[in-house]
Amino acid sequence: MTALTALAADTPSLVQSVDWLTITPVVLPAAVALVVLVADLFLPEARKPVLGWISVAGLAAATAALLPLRAGDRATFCLTGDPGACSYTADHFALVIQFLVLAGALVTALLSVTAVREGRIPAGEYWFLLLSSAAGAALLPASRDLATLIVALEVASLPAFALVGMRRGDRMSSEAALKFFLSSVTATAVSLMGVSLVYAATGSLHLVRVADRLEDVPGQLDVLAMAGVALTLVGFAFKTAAVPFHFWVPDTYVGAPLPVAGYLSVIGKAVGFTGLILVTVIAFPAYSDVWGPALAVLAALTMTLGNTAALRQSPDRPHSAVRLLAWSSVGQAGYLLVPIAAAAYSDRDQIGSTVAYALMYAAVNLGAFAVAALVARTRPLHRISDYRGLYAERPAAALSLAFFLLCLAGLPPGVIGLFAKVTVFQSAVDAGLGWLAVLMAVNVVIALYYYLRWTSLLFRAPETAGEAGETPARAKAPWPVTAAIALTAVTALVLSGAPQLVLRFAAGSLFPL
Repeated sequence: MTALTALAADTPSLVQSVDWLTITPVVLPAAVALVVLVADLFLPEARKPVLGWISVAGLAAATAALLPLRAGDRATFCLTGDPGACSYTADHFALVIQFLVLAGALVTALLSVTAVREGRIPAGEYWFLLLSSAAGAALLPASRDLATLIVALEVASLPAFALVGMRRGDRMSSEAALKFFLSSVTATAVSLMGVSLVYAATGSLHLVRVADRLEDVPGQLDVLAMAGVALTLVGFAFKTAAVPFHFWVPDTYVGAPLPVAGYLSVIGKAVGFTGLILVTVIAFPAYSDVWGPALAVLAALTMTLGNTAALRQSPDRPHSAVRLLAWSSVGQAGYLLVPIAAAAYSDRDQIGSTVAYALMYAAVNLGAFAVAALVARTRPLHRISDYRGLYAERPAAALSLAFFLLCLAGLPPGVIGLFAKVTVFQSAVDAGLGWLAVLMAVNVVIALYYYLRWTSLLFRAPETAGEAGETPARAKAPWPVTAAIALTAVTALVLSGAPQLVLRFAAGSLFPL
């Protein structure tokens, strides 16, 4: 007995303590999702709208739960023998991305309250899926091992497939969901193969340990590790809609309910870029000569194809407004890739430019989708031409959309869009990627045309008579949609008035030294 007691005293404990405060921003939306799912079984149909407000409250509470963590010095699920190797870390990088994800999901929820009620969408399933996806998206930036990263990626993605196909009886919605599902599953399978190869070469899944062991990989395992690094990036590149993994974007955005399309354009991208940053900058710096040039080429192809395709959208074509936003989001993904590629040639602080740009993009792109949801209530064809004369009918909505488009274009008074583009451009120059900086400048000029063309339509004289069957856009706007537009517009205005709030992330390190 004495010997057993002595042996137990010398053996390190395998029981890990859980810091519940640290994981609250992830646990809270997941718990509310379960509450909503169970409550849906007992609520009569007339009371189902309360599920939406429970979800809104849950997302608001999860966002507020980030405040006690603002010091960025907490971690949990750490190895008992190596406290520096943790599976969950609430550093400044994780907190900023979690704020983006949860605040973006909150705006999506506000837009969805009316869409669920009027679109014959099953409320319990919709809110459960949205909250589950938000929980997975909030988990991913704090994940610090490859297994948790992949699990978080799938928890964020799998509910999104169902959300895209939630409009029952809509063939376009079902087709979009199937295309999204099949292409995403393929990309995830490739990433899992990459993770298994990395594990075989390093013997670890924790990012910091993987980074250390990749510095000194035996010669016979070098090709294996290199292949694992390349394949691991595929799943995250798919979520960012980087070319050639972008083909699902236009049809998925058109087939999905507008709030879901806005969610995918912002939170879906945040998930992809967060994963790319974590695996490249933290786990795979030893192979920067592999992923650096690859991401630079992906950035060039993505911004060029996205902006060129957006330029070709015909204003009178059905769904042209949503397709333009979809292709625009592909072009914007190219800009977001630039600082990550630059980090391979300089230092990892370059990724602060991606975070700064993502904060701007999240606010204004969700705002644009919010205005599109408002216009679609009376003009359901989603054409760009439907926005002609919007200022005469809804001045506040027209001014908001104009401001969002100018931010995306990088023109005053959208100062934050201009500053965010400058930080991305500067990261390419500092890393010696002059060719990529020049190509980005060319693409910014191309994008000016289609953003300004849409903006100019808002202030033209409205047509004297609409097409047969159209309702004049004078119906009262639901207040949740109005609140979503106001929230994103105020955020964009504050950022434009004080761009240093975002630029601070581009100038400093978000990861602990």
